[in-house]
Amino acid sequence: MKKSIRAIASLAVALVAFSQQALAVVYPLPPANSRLAGENIEITVPQDSKLPLEAFAAQYQMGLSNMLEANPGVDVYLPQPGTKLIIPQQLILPDAPREGIVINSAEMRLYYYPKGTNTVVVLPIGIGELGKDTPVNWTTTVQRKKAGPTWTPTKKMHEEYAARGETLPEVFPAGPDNPMGLYALYIGRLYAIHGTNANFGVGLRVSHGCVRLRADDIKWLFDNVPVGTRVQFIDQPVKATVEPDGSRYVEIHNPLSTTEEQFKSRAPVPITLTPAVSKVMSDASVNQAVIDQALKLRSGMPVKINGPADAVQRPAGVEPQPVMPQSAEGAAPPQAPISVAQPAVANDAATPDNGEDDESAVSDYSGS
Repeated sequence: MKKSIRAIASLAVALVAFSQQALAVVYPLPPANSRLAGENIEITVPQDSKLPLEAFAAQYQMGLSNMLEANPGVDVYLPQPGTKLIIPQQLILPDAPREGIVINSAEMRLYYYPKGTNTVVVLPIGIGELGKDTPVNWTTTVQRKKAGPTWTPTKKMHEEYAARGETLPEVFPAGPDNPMGLYALYIGRLYAIHGTNANFGVGLRVSHGCVRLRADDIKWLFDNVPVGTRVQFIDQPVKATVEPDGSRYVEIHNPLSTTEEQFKSRAPVPITLTPAVSKVMSDASVNQAVIDQALKLRSGMPVKINGPADAVQRPAGVEPQPVMPQSAEGAAPPQAPISVAQPAVANDAATPDNGEDDESAVSDYSGS
């Protein structure tokens, strides 16, 4: 009976997601002593589909990296009709205060906890390239918001493009061709959470340090996030939780490359376990074989590591293997998320090479 209820709930979520594109995914917050939320769903690529994986990612509020981790081996450009895709909507909330905005670069997701709602909005993001990284271990606030931001490339950016025989405009005016999109939330003094004119970059490392979202997602944040909202940047590729019923889960993402050697290598980036994660894994009830498999697969989905092992579902015919999508080049059952329509102080961080005028004092460009 419990499985039937879950199946019906998952089907309902799928139908809502298919019928309402690009809407905020809102999860009911689990109790304070729980961090597991949502349910994964499975879809089948239609027989007549000619859509890239990005189209399915956008429809279900996923980043491209989330879909690739959950579905290794699937063709990014044209998923084969009839292929089953896992939509990884189950997750472990980050180990961070449930307040304001939390940006976890490692999983390329933004979490927003609206005050007084007992919910969390989860949105996929694009982040900074290697060497132009999005900050981590940094807490700041939303300083101001701007509809129709302009963007001024820096002198260094002009030089980089000139070396490739390309040119950049002195100023990108507001509008759909602006690499910052149509809305921006400026955070701290040097960075922004903003839109993009290239949706493929959501779920990849493509920016000059800023955080990118799809057009409807940044519009939702712009309309709903007040100036002064707390913003925390973290880097947690491995999350773990002990649930009220004693169940232990880990969620493992591919860590971000930190060197050029790691970035170019096909070998998985080494995983470092924090003391908090190690504590969850060290209990006598834990199945070490399940942990080893989870560390190998890096599916980006919660895996139960104690008690009877839950089989990790994979699309038929796909061999599990680590993937490293980093850039355009290289107690009660948890509740399912609900797709809903839009309702009417800093630590050290790397300093980017920023634009020179106030409206675009952030450097974020990777081509349109």
